[in-house]
Amino acid sequence: MTPPAAPLDLLLLPTWLVPVEPAGVVLKAHGLGIRDGRIAFIGPRAQALKLAAQEVRELPGMLLSPGLVNAHGHAAMSLFRGLADDLPLMTWLEKHIWPAEAKWVDEAFVRDGTDLAIAEQIKGGISCFADMYFFPKVASERVHNSGLRAQIAIPILDFPTPGAATADEALRQGIELFGDLKHHPRIKIAFGPHAPYTVSDANLEKVRVIAEELDAAIHMHVHETAFEVQQSVEQYGERPLARLARLGLLGPRLQAVHMTQISEEDLALLVESNSSVIHCPESNLKLASGFCPVERLWQAGVNVAVGTDGAASNNDLDLLGETRTAALLAKAVAGSASALDAHRALRMATLNGARAMGLEAEIGSLEVGKAADIVAFDLSGLAQQPIYDPVSQLIYATGRDCVKHLWVGGKQLLDDRQLTRMDEPQLNATAVAWGRRISGHHE
Repeated sequence: MTPPAAPLDLLLLPTWLVPVEPAGVVLKAHGLGIRDGRIAFIGPRAQALKLAAQEVRELPGMLLSPGLVNAHGHAAMSLFRGLADDLPLMTWLEKHIWPAEAKWVDEAFVRDGTDLAIAEQIKGGISCFADMYFFPKVASERVHNSGLRAQIAIPILDFPTPGAATADEALRQGIELFGDLKHHPRIKIAFGPHAPYTVSDANLEKVRVIAEELDAAIHMHVHETAFEVQQSVEQYGERPLARLARLGLLGPRLQAVHMTQISEEDLALLVESNSSVIHCPESNLKLASGFCPVERLWQAGVNVAVGTDGAASNNDLDLLGETRTAALLAKAVAGSASALDAHRALRMATLNGARAMGLEAEIGSLEVGKAADIVAFDLSGLAQQPIYDPVSQLIYATGRDCVKHLWVGGKQLLDDRQLTRMDEPQLNATAVAWGRRISGHHE
């Protein structure tokens, strides 16, 4: 006779439960039980109600899904939101963003900007995010305090950056931070060579060796614009992706961000190497960088995740909105209304992001044994009625203001739209003060 299981810490009873794996499934009248930060039960409501639970939450009109996974961003850049809009990528970077970073970015900037980004993402139903910005140790401390899950990529460039005078110094700091956090339950350290046009072959070789030795991910902007590809062909005699392949950087640990320019040869390299692509449609649209051919990649078997990019080029960290844009854009680019349907779009924003970061065994779907990273969307509003397919309604008719609750590792970080661990008025005041300083109203 098996001993009775310990009581659940929490039993959630939504109207709809969308596990994402298996694909395309919507469970009605089901419950989800959490114990010790993990999903311990998924089953019919009648069965769920027979289980002992310390707390039972009825969630009428709500859809439970895995927490959203924002697979690319620059969290602290939230403090540059709207600073230099309506400009092409290289003008935006060279004339505005890089000078602003040189002037303003320090540990305090990264602390306050990362906190602002974390709060915005929690309120948008994001349970895990990929970050790539300066002073990564500070960012990791903010993530640790927040309860959120993250992959923090160490930025590596050939020229001096805030917090690291050389690429070698950045790599040293990254190795140290990786060692410090390798047993952290919610934080993974990755290596982030900025882009093919800012990192030399020699430094890319160093990244490859270190990433292989530590079994760490590589997070990199690749093929963001046609100009980048053309520049590489002129300088190296090959496209950036081919150059990365020659240097041994392609593989399951590579997260290639943007990929708006994809030839048949590029596609073959992505498929053969099992590299992931991170699609950032709104940033690509806003900077007129081009379109990632998501449906073509998906049909070829490439893992495609979705990211918001930083708030300086988006200008929000709204992954639900980003996923809707991705679904609509995929149809236009493929010339097919059935491209990237709603269920696959949700998978792209959850399990595919987890897979890109090497976290698919832990998060990205609602399955017994996985971490309890769960978001509750309220679909009871006027704008969501009537509901024929709740996932379709979530992707095409729902905004992030419908995010009601968020749990990460079973801990509730958002309760009825209220942040449980962060002081929203204080975050607001701090961001306003930074805006005044940066715009020159107050030194």
